[in-house]
Amino acid sequence: MEAVSRTAQWTAAARALETDREDRLFADPYARTVADTIGFELLERYAGAGTVPFLAIRTTYLDRQIVRTVEEHGIRQVVFLAAGMDTRFYRLPWPDGVTVYELDRPALLEAKAEMLAGEAQPAGRSRVAVPVDLTQDWTGPLKEAGWRADQPVLWVVEGLLFFLPELAVRNLISTLAGHSAPGSVLLGDVISKSALENPLSRPFLKSLEEDGNPWLFGTETPEQLLTDCGWDVREVRQPGEDGADFGRWPYPVPARSVPRVPRSFLFTCDLPTTEVRAA
Repeated sequence: MEAVSRTAQWTAAARALETDREDRLFADPYARTVADTIGFELLERYAGAGTVPFLAIRTTYLDRQIVRTVEEHGIRQVVFLAAGMDTRFYRLPWPDGVTVYELDRPALLEAKAEMLAGEAQPAGRSRVAVPVDLTQDWTGPLKEAGWRADQPVLWVVEGLLFFLPELAVRNLISTLAGHSAPGSVLLGDVISKSALENPLSRPFLKSLEEDGNPWLFGTETPEQLLTDCGWDVREVRQPGEDGADFGRWPYPVPARSVPRVPRSFLFTCDLPTTEVRAA
């Protein structure tokens, strides 16, 4: 697989470690399979203070928001952008009639299919792999795969935005809003710009760059970014705050007013009800 796709395997390795805990926040019985040996090697290379607990928190936050959103909003199409080695299609309690679209590069989707070839297809739900390059047109292939822009959609953008330059981030989030029907929801995560500039982050960031996976984007104002790109922000949480702690975050959470603090943000957004979106 291409270098950038391997990040999916070290995050899978982190999910496997959480699954092994007696007090686990979630169970991902497929994580060790898709992580493979390389996933654990890369996790050891990259993991610094807070990496593994953050990934456990991010997974848990998004798991719960996905389940709640699908149940409460009645959404039946869910799109994972840069799905990587995500296994939520198999392990979450989806209601009948949900279609999960997984977008990622062809080589990654092929490797994932081979790894999970022996797993039983859960009943009552459908999974559609859509091989695309997210830096090029992907809405066309998604529509061809059966996704409908005139129906509400749950977009999940996990572990992606910091790999893109700012213009690409804004274009992507705006594209999601522009192709969403009323009732659609956006979930994801982003980091602060200070996380890219903090001296303590340099070894980690250097390793990512050497491996062809540089982090390029961060923002101190995720609410403004999301609003500018057409979304109503329901909540933004930092690990360790209420709603994004789960007993895992080992550090204090400085107030947002404190400058130059490396931060991660988890967000939930709704499409503005006053907007009329084009299909």
